[in-house]
Amino acid sequence: MKVNLVLYKKNGTRRNIPLPSSVTVIGRRADCDLYAPLLSVSKKHCQLNCDDGVLRIRDLGSRNGTYVNGERINGETELKAGDRVKIGPLTFLFQIDGEPANSEIPEPAAQESPHKGAPPEELVDEMLEAFDDLDELESLDDSGSI
Repeated sequence: MKVNLVLYKKNGTRRNIPLPSSVTVIGRRADCDLYAPLLSVSKKHCQLNCDDGVLRIRDLGSRNGTYVNGERINGETELKAGDRVKIGPLTFLFQIDGEPANSEIPEPAAQESPHKGAPPEELVDEMLEAFDDLDELESLDDSGSI
């Protein structure tokens, strides 16, 4: 199973981020698999598990919560292709084995953070630069193509 996180930026561009391993922790700590240095993201925010062809997400007790398709999750939830996950100000669409092939940018209401004090675009760009430090991301460009 090949999983890509499609990250949407406020300016409408998107970035494909391949899942680095079968167990991936997203958080503000530099030792997380996907490092997001934003105050509204907890040190260890959530964990993605890809096992036996099933992708699951689990909130790790984050302060601001993890949202799947607009609903705050408690515990672990299975993800399907096309599901949207919100972690702090970041919106990800999950692409599994190339599906959905053509994803739309979320509606503005879906992009709004459920938290006050969302960071400026510059901080989101810093987070993207941190993703770029991963070896798996060296071949990506700003259009999200490989």
